[in-house]
Amino acid sequence: MRTLTNNSFLTSRDWHEAVLANHDVVLCHASALEHLGLWGGYLSVSEIDVYSLRPGEYENITYHIINTFDGIDTISFGGTRCTTINQTFNDMIADFDNVDEQALLEGLSHYYYTHGESFDGLEINSENFERFNEIKNWAIEYYDEV
Repeated sequence: MRTLTNNSFLTSRDWHEAVLANHDVVLCHASALEHLGLWGGYLSVSEIDVYSLRPGEYENITYHIINTFDGIDTISFGGTRCTTINQTFNDMIADFDNVDEQALLEGLSHYYYTHGESFDGLEINSENFERFNEIKNWAIEYYDEV
């Protein structure tokens, strides 16, 4: 397997767009938060999370294999598909034990403070609502703890 690096790009979004331009994938999880501007990412970490219909060729891309892209809400930036804010948060909450908790909490915190100290506008799926209620105060207090 090959490894891709982001050393040649000014922003993660530029890197994502260059790397994923010819691939049938959708950025997801922490990578989607980063692409959407809700999380700053980690310095010098070249990891990407994508939904894909098949395994890929790069060792530093986590390919979350799915059967179809149907039912996944996406937005496109420069030819790169990315899960929407609501889709990203719902996916990460649903898979809470296997996602980057720091990225999720920071992303929720960023959303909260850039939307008038409110989560209004987020559409949390009913099956994720209990977990969301468990973690939303962590997100509100995130910058007090860091």
